[in-house]
Amino acid sequence: MNFTDKVVLVTGAGRGIGKAIAIAFAQAGARVAVNDINPESCTTTADEITASSGQALACHADVANKLAVQSMLIDIEDRWGRVDILINNAGVEPHKPIMQLDEWDWNRTIDVNLNGAFLCSQSVGRMMQQQGGGAIVNIASIAGRSAGLRDRSAYVASKTGLIGFTKECAREFAAYNIRVNAVCPGVIITEMTTHLRENEAQMKKWLEDIPLGRLGDPEDVTGLVLFLCSAAARYITGQAIHVDGGKVML
Repeated sequence: MNFTDKVVLVTGAGRGIGKAIAIAFAQAGARVAVNDINPESCTTTADEITASSGQALACHADVANKLAVQSMLIDIEDRWGRVDILINNAGVEPHKPIMQLDEWDWNRTIDVNLNGAFLCSQSVGRMMQQQGGGAIVNIASIAGRSAGLRDRSAYVASKTGLIGFTKECAREFAAYNIRVNAVCPGVIITEMTTHLRENEAQMKKWLEDIPLGRLGDPEDVTGLVLFLCSAAARYITGQAIHVDGGKVML
């Protein structure tokens, strides 16, 4: 999977899965626009890529803000003139039961996890339409399928919505030669899952439910993402594929 000279925008690439995806694309020859709401982590990922002789542009922006998204794309277009691949990865995950979840946490989760994907897909989709095609991958979750998470109602709702959006986006964007798919990770070893991994009872339950008997690494996700964006996946669109060690089988 060679992405030499392809321009890739990865949102939420300051850490975790997003960072691993950004680095993997850079190693495959792509020019990577590294987005994150945290300017420090955004710059750190971009610096790591350039330090390894890759090409990267740090794009500090809140994907839930339409003007910020548009400004980010202007910067990318000024630098490289196009966007060939979009990875909608930015996400938040408040841990509160419904009875205690305040409206701000609910709205912010939907804004980042779902609205952010819409805003980026809409703006980048228009660029891809003019370019003659492209690929979009949304990082959803098995929580959006049949494996909900207790005390994560906003997160589950946003990821369920993201899977539905992926299908409809694929249906509409196919006319422009733009493929849209979703990747649904299980429990991946990142900062976001630290709380789960520190809970021995939770860990025991997760491992009992995973046929491969281990949690995933960010690198377990990157291979599928790169494949879905490659020419090898040219006939795949509208799919939500699990990366979860077999926990959820449909």
